[in-house]
Amino acid sequence: MTRDSVSLSHRPLLHALADNWWVALVRGLFAILFGVLTFVWPGISLLSLVILFGVYSLMDGVVAIYGAIKGRGEVSRSSLWWLLFVGITGIAAGIVTFFYPQVTALVLVIFIGAWALVRGVFEIIGAIRLRKEIDHEWLLIFAGLLSVIFGLVLLLKPGAGALALLWLIGSYAIIFGVILVWLAFRLRKLARKTH
Repeated sequence: MTRDSVSLSHRPLLHALADNWWVALVRGLFAILFGVLTFVWPGISLLSLVILFGVYSLMDGVVAIYGAIKGRGEVSRSSLWWLLFVGITGIAAGIVTFFYPQVTALVLVIFIGAWALVRGVFEIIGAIRLRKEIDHEWLLIFAGLLSVIFGLVLLLKPGAGALALLWLIGSYAIIFGVILVWLAFRLRKLARKTH
């Protein structure tokens, strides 16, 4: 029996994610928008970048927490804790960014790097939890690895040039966003098959 032939009723975590496919779509679109804006405004000031990152992180966190709360009635609490954690860290990163917008470039780079690293680890954990319920989970693991690598690069090379940093941040956000949008449409397709 293939994974596609098993009903979603036997896969509660995947069922919850499929029913709320738009959560991944919104998160992906926010990431793409953030990434595109970093390329559109290459002369963006550090303060503008801080505010832009804060808005993106806060919105991503709120949507992730909403998805975790919305899906909790369909799956055990332990199945969605990773999405809840991604949401909490996103909101925390956004709030810290707004309370301390005057941080130096180096502190901002280290902060973004640590956030991406932690987020990536929990994205990988979430993908591993989904591996029995969804095909091509390697793309989710790839998104997590991308976050981890991005975070490590920022933490190991925080003194990189401002323009290179913007391109790195923008590229990461766009690639991550595209993966989330792709996942959202796969989840939507699964949800339509079951309804």
